[in-house]
Amino acid sequence: MKLSIEQSSELSRLLADPSRLRLLLLLEVHTLSIAELTEITGLAQSRVSTHLARLKRAGLVQDQRTGGAALYALSGDGGEAAELWSLLRERLDDPQARLDRERAEEVVRGRKSTQTWAESVAGRMELHYSPGRTWEATARALIGLLNLGDVLDLASGDGVLAELVSGHARSVTCVDISAKVLAAARKRLRAHANVGFCRADMAALPFAAAQFDHVFLMHALSYATRPDAVLGAAAQMLRPGGKLVIATLNAHQHEVARAAFDHVNLGMSAASLRHGLEHAGLSVEFCEITSRDPRPPYFEVVTALALRPHS
Repeated sequence: MKLSIEQSSELSRLLADPSRLRLLLLLEVHTLSIAELTEITGLAQSRVSTHLARLKRAGLVQDQRTGGAALYALSGDGGEAAELWSLLRERLDDPQARLDRERAEEVVRGRKSTQTWAESVAGRMELHYSPGRTWEATARALIGLLNLGDVLDLASGDGVLAELVSGHARSVTCVDISAKVLAAARKRLRAHANVGFCRADMAALPFAAAQFDHVFLMHALSYATRPDAVLGAAAQMLRPGGKLVIATLNAHQHEVARAAFDHVNLGMSAASLRHGLEHAGLSVEFCEITSRDPRPPYFEVVTALALRPHS
C-alpha cells in the first residue's frame, strides 16, 4: 500500500517519541500492565496510557483482559506502522532500553497474585491513578487547617487559587494585569462574596501598606521583568507577622518554553530568591527546590515562605 505525505508524516511522528519506543521495546519481550510499565519506565501513568492508546490505534500494540486487568503486548498485525518499526528496530541499541529490560525482569519475577493495589504501586504511588486520589482533593482537604485572614493573590490568573482559599479567608483580593483573565476570574468566583478584583501591575500595587495577612505569588515571578521589585511590593503589603508564599520555576535555560508560555525571564534560583526576600526586609523561613518534573526538560520548582517581622 502506498502512503500519502500526510500518512507518512503521521507514522514518523508516532515513532519519533522516545517514550513510545521504550514501551515497544519492553512489550516485545514481556506482556505488561500499565502499572508495571509505569514502574519500569518512571513515566507518569497518564502518559503511559496515552502512549499505549496511540500505539494500539496504529496496530502496534494489543491488550487482553486477565482477571479484570489489561495486559499489553506487541500486536502481530501492525500494517505500515509495523513495517516502519521493524526497520527501526534492526538498528536500535540503547543503554536506557537495556536498563528498562533489566527492571522489567525484576518486576515480572516479583509478581504476586495476592498483591493489593497499594502494594503493587508502593514507592511510586504518586504516579498512579486511584479514584478520588488527586492533588486537588488532597489540597482541599488540607486547606481546612488554615485561617488565612486577608489574602492578596498576585498574578491571580482566572482565580483557581482564590477559589481554593476563599472559604478559609476573611477576604481575598485578586490582582492581575490582564482584563480578560480577570473577567474569567469574576465569572468563576461570582458566588464568593469575600473575593475582590483589581487590575494592576504586581510591581506597583495601588493599596496602602500592611493590609494583608497573606500574600501569594504562585508561579507569578516568571512574568516579572523586575522580580526584586515585585518581592518588595509584596513585602510592603504584609501586616507585621504576615506571610509571603511563593512558588516559582528554578533558573533554567529553556528559551523555547519561556516563549511558549509568555514568560519574561528564565526562572529564579533558590539563592537569588532568598536574597531578594531578605533585601525586601522579610525573614525567610523556607526557600528551596521542592519538586522536579518527571519529564524532559525536568523543570524544577522553588518554594519559599517568608515572614514580615513584628519590628
